[in-house]
Amino acid sequence: MGLRCAKNGAPAVPPFAARRMGHPRRLVPGLPATSLGGRLRTGFALRVIHHIMHLVQSTTQSGKRTPASIASSSPAMGNEMFLHNMAALWRADPVLAMKVDAVDDEDRPRLEPARSGAWTVRAQASDGSPVYLHSRYDPQAEAEKLADAVKIEEKYCFVVSGFGLGYHLRALADRLRGDAFMLCTESSVKLIAAALTCVDLADLIRTGRLIILFSDDKARLHELVRTRNTLMMLGLQFVRHEPSIRVNPDFHARMSNLITEFATYTRMSLLTLVANSKITCKNIAMNVPAYVATPPIDILRDRFKGDPAIIVSAGPSLYRNIDQLADARGRAVLLAVQSTLKLMLDRGIKPDFVTSLDFHEVSRKFFEELGDVGGVHLVAEPKVTWGVIDQYSGPTSLLDNRWMRLLIGDDLAARGGLRAGATVAHLAFYLAVYMGCDPIIFVGQDLAFTGHVFYVPGVEIHRSWRGEINRFNTMEMKEWERIARNGDILRKVKGIDGGELYTDELLFTYLEQFEKDIIGVSARVINATEGGAAIRGTDTMTLRDVLDRYCARPVAQDRFTYRDTAMWHDPSRLPAAREQLRKRLEELDEVSRVCAELLTLLRELETLTGDPYRFNRRLVRVDELRTRIHRATRPYELVNMATQVAELRRYSADRRLSLDEPEDSIERAKRQLARDIDFISGVADGTKEVGLMIEESLARVEVAMNVG
Repeated sequence: MGLRCAKNGAPAVPPFAARRMGHPRRLVPGLPATSLGGRLRTGFALRVIHHIMHLVQSTTQSGKRTPASIASSSPAMGNEMFLHNMAALWRADPVLAMKVDAVDDEDRPRLEPARSGAWTVRAQASDGSPVYLHSRYDPQAEAEKLADAVKIEEKYCFVVSGFGLGYHLRALADRLRGDAFMLCTESSVKLIAAALTCVDLADLIRTGRLIILFSDDKARLHELVRTRNTLMMLGLQFVRHEPSIRVNPDFHARMSNLITEFATYTRMSLLTLVANSKITCKNIAMNVPAYVATPPIDILRDRFKGDPAIIVSAGPSLYRNIDQLADARGRAVLLAVQSTLKLMLDRGIKPDFVTSLDFHEVSRKFFEELGDVGGVHLVAEPKVTWGVIDQYSGPTSLLDNRWMRLLIGDDLAARGGLRAGATVAHLAFYLAVYMGCDPIIFVGQDLAFTGHVFYVPGVEIHRSWRGEINRFNTMEMKEWERIARNGDILRKVKGIDGGELYTDELLFTYLEQFEKDIIGVSARVINATEGGAAIRGTDTMTLRDVLDRYCARPVAQDRFTYRDTAMWHDPSRLPAAREQLRKRLEELDEVSRVCAELLTLLRELETLTGDPYRFNRRLVRVDELRTRIHRATRPYELVNMATQVAELRRYSADRRLSLDEPEDSIERAKRQLARDIDFISGVADGTKEVGLMIEESLARVEVAMNVG
């Protein structure tokens, strides 16, 4: 089928005969073959399958990409290319595939032939002037030039502003090495539909090396990129396709900001995980006696369904309305974060729940000299510092935890759990959702430095500062110092009143997490903080209006009777926990012996890289030992989760190796050996550290058994 001519005599754009011939675009493997006009003809379906098979063969033979697979030059090839790309898109991103498939042929941008025989397209810039997204002479050469200018060394995520017809994406992808991938931002789904007829991007889409973002939907970004967070953290590079940016500069600016914020959130989350993994696991080990002797939160599932919940956090704005919380007592489920518990009790306001998860020893101060907490149910993650659990005298429940399950086995550790909270406020939010509360109301959730202060007046940290306060060093100065020392990571966010105020990267990460969480819940979420950062997804109200509108009736008291009937301390399972801990020590001893032999062999192999025969003979034993470590799933996971630094270093080294010399090079073998020695050394060190944790945990269990 040749190109028809338009009325002006110029070659027409590909007519996209798909719709006239039974809409073959919908013939996607794994999906029903339907059309706008009825069932797809079998004969045509077979021809479409033949075209796809021919195209796949043309792109894979000899590992070379044929010109036809780079840019279509005929209507038939355009349809063929579209089907090929769409088959991959339906599997990788059904949401976008559905939007692209819904674009009518006549609504796609009009393509124009370039002198080279490829296609270009004209669009309208934001100022109304015409702009070509690609060269009218040679789009492919232009794309190669753009890709050549991109620095790809030590980068693993490339954010490309603008899809165009895909030439620059193909050119850049052909230069990337290892696991590197691209995030492309493009607001025009119609343009994407046209581009998929021009350039073969199927392999990139199918493997996740090309992810397309067509809106500033934060939840979609998190979902599409969540498995590649570490790659993004290891190296991020922005690539500007200037013609696309001219068309929609506001969109691309928003997307660049959104991705930058996501990268900040990812980096902070990962660094926190790596830095805190060891102390987190030690806390879990120390909390084994309480974990097996206290009841789980299962009794709380949907217990307060339909009742309002108020989450009280320690932001600076809390001072404006903390006294109003007395009116909420009994009319809403009150959940205090650990840093507000003492503050509320001092005012005679007893919350129903308090949450705790912080691994740091300073958390103990929030639970000292509390007085009567008999009616306040503590819900904590097992990673909380064990001093909190040891000294709290009220009802206590510890949540399900993966490392605890590895430590003492599923039979002892199985229980209800919540999502891992970034902060105690996140944990309180997840608990409110778990209990079925609706609406969920935030108070004191500033997530920013309202009034240029960090804490609400009267919190525990202020008490610790009292010895330093004088006329030259006021409480206000201490507050500002607390903020100013984060100067390098300060940033501005939109305030609840529409203005701007300062926050830092850590608080901003918490804000990001809340906004992501709120999208996923059915309950109404209300921000009654009356200050601080605006939280997307919440309704903004004053606390007084919330109390009058949603807290007019009391919470049924029979919903709290579980506190009187639950067995809050049951030592009967402590002996079983002791036996499990002893087994873990035996398993770790075996891993330690294997690591010692492996290190000896790997160091010997370093001296044999020039002697292939001896090298390969010794490698047989190395492989045997590696297999033994991989089979020791439980102890290996225990060590891996407790020593994340070693795992991150191994992951980073693997990524760098994928960028290095050909696989048969001696230099590459040396780097692989260095990586393996570094990793196995980390595992060996981690095995010793985890063994010490378990020995301390075992001693605490035995003490608890004697006390019991």
